[in-house]
Amino acid sequence: MKRIFAIALGILTAIGGFVDIGDIVANAEAGARFGIAHAWVLLVGVIGICAYAEMSGRVTAVSGRPVFDLIRERLGPRVALANLGGSLLVTVLTLGAELGGVGLALQLATSVNYLLWVPVVGFVLWVALWRAKFSVLENVFGLTGMALIVFVIAFFRLPADYGSLWQQASHPGPPTGEDWGTYWFFAVALFASALTPYEVFFFSSGAVEERWSTKDLLTSRINVFVGFPLGGLLAFAIMLSAATVFQPLSMSVDTLSQVAMPAAIALGKLGLAAVILGFFAATFGAAMETGLSAGYTVAQYLGWNWGKLRRPRDAARFHTVVLVSILVGVAILMTTIDPIQLTEYTLVFSAVALPLTYLPILVVANDRGYLGNRVNGRLANTIGVTYLIIVLAAATAAIPLMIITRMGGG
Repeated sequence: MKRIFAIALGILTAIGGFVDIGDIVANAEAGARFGIAHAWVLLVGVIGICAYAEMSGRVTAVSGRPVFDLIRERLGPRVALANLGGSLLVTVLTLGAELGGVGLALQLATSVNYLLWVPVVGFVLWVALWRAKFSVLENVFGLTGMALIVFVIAFFRLPADYGSLWQQASHPGPPTGEDWGTYWFFAVALFASALTPYEVFFFSSGAVEERWSTKDLLTSRINVFVGFPLGGLLAFAIMLSAATVFQPLSMSVDTLSQVAMPAAIALGKLGLAAVILGFFAATFGAAMETGLSAGYTVAQYLGWNWGKLRRPRDAARFHTVVLVSILVGVAILMTTIDPIQLTEYTLVFSAVALPLTYLPILVVANDRGYLGNRVNGRLANTIGVTYLIIVLAAATAAIPLMIITRMGGG
């Protein structure tokens, strides 16, 4: 049982990163419009986040300090401030979208408008982050989010054209009626969602909360190489299910209730109940991650006490940042902006901010002053540099593709 709970941090981080509200709908929409022609993007994203999360976990386990703290010390306050500004903006916007996602999940369960749930969800989130232990949060929401495995089960119960699906995956590109610009817009959005900046900062800071040391390097790697591929698998299952149900009918997907339909069709009310539970756990877990990440990065940059290992009164400024971030997220939603549309914009901003996050991590992971002989090897650096090139390409293309395709609308 301890070994199962040992990977809960990785599961929570991966589910929050791969299967938050934007990714749930983005993967379903991509599946409905392009089949599984974007399957390669998910694979590329999983490999990339595994590579950089492994670096972050190793840096923290060896040094005993979170990555963002070392970035400020190693690269100076100006570089760290640029990193903080980009990641904090994306993180707070994502927090707002996740709060809306929880509201949408509750709307599915109760038929009460999601906007009425948002203030309640914000309050419950604040209480949970203020009072609950870190280990309780990661175990409960990380493992409950596994209810989304219902999409894997649903796919095997749905009548699928396996030949057509294989053709889409092995010969990626836009189908008839879609253009390359829109195809690449979705590719960039899905890639950015896999490497959202808050994931590595949450994972690294969570490792400090768990008191990892060099003896926990194996635990760190298990978290990374089990948790993140599992999150990618769940995202792929959502894409597969949508491709099986909606693409043959030329139907688009743009609401959470539509995303749930394949599971409901395949498994009835039980499947629908599991999907709603999974949606709730995944989006609430992502809201916790983003809320904590906002507090982590600001407190680490300014040198404040931080984290849930300390009593709230001993890390009051950290908790204040978390509270303000939640209030800003609630305020954004109270403008009645669609949470799904908000997340789609956030993914574009995330793509632009990716270089500010991942270049400093690669630099720190090669610093012998922090890691000694645990610095990156040749393979880790080869993968890291390769992904920096991909990240720069995605950052450069994100806004032009957003404008040309009108947010993927064609």
